[in-house]
Amino acid sequence: MAGILSNLRTTVHISLALAILFFVGYAFAYDSVSFDGAFWMAVARWSHVVAGIMWIGLLWYFNFVQIPTMPEIPDEQKPAIGKHIAPKALFWFRWGAAFTVLTGLIVAYLRGYLLEALSLGALAETYSAQYSFIGLGMWMALIMAFNVWFVIWPNQKIALGLIEADADAKPKAARTAMLFSRTNTLLSLPMLVAMAGSQTLFG
Repeated sequence: MAGILSNLRTTVHISLALAILFFVGYAFAYDSVSFDGAFWMAVARWSHVVAGIMWIGLLWYFNFVQIPTMPEIPDEQKPAIGKHIAPKALFWFRWGAAFTVLTGLIVAYLRGYLLEALSLGALAETYSAQYSFIGLGMWMALIMAFNVWFVIWPNQKIALGLIEADADAKPKAARTAMLFSRTNTLLSLPMLVAMAGSQTLFG
């Protein structure tokens, strides 16, 4: 067992296999081997939640752990953070954002309210407050993902020295990345209210 758990790739592969087993087991046990719309909706929603945990988890790691702790780290140790930890975390952070948005749009499409939600109910044949509620959450997530890919990541590349830039540009880029990351943190809780609440508050 220790051999399995000491290797992250093996651990994740086994976890994924167990997740697939749960899905397939459901299909055989409760749905007469019918991989219908409900089954694929469950797969899409699960994928959305997994990607969202990766994204928001790393967002909160940056804002609750890394950024506040950096001033306490001795200067000679800081390059290790910038060279090894931050780039890896930013990789999973930005792709977590992309897959959260992609799978979220797939869920909305499969549920039949994609255009209604994105238009905040304006394009609905019959208006429902649920469209506005979930739609606001979707737009906050889209803004947050835009910030990740087009503001935070480009500025982090400068701040971490992943691309060539003037020395004076690094502190400015780091502050810009921090402020937009903090903006995403601000939006994260209301966004999650809209995502989770739309499934329970409106039945």
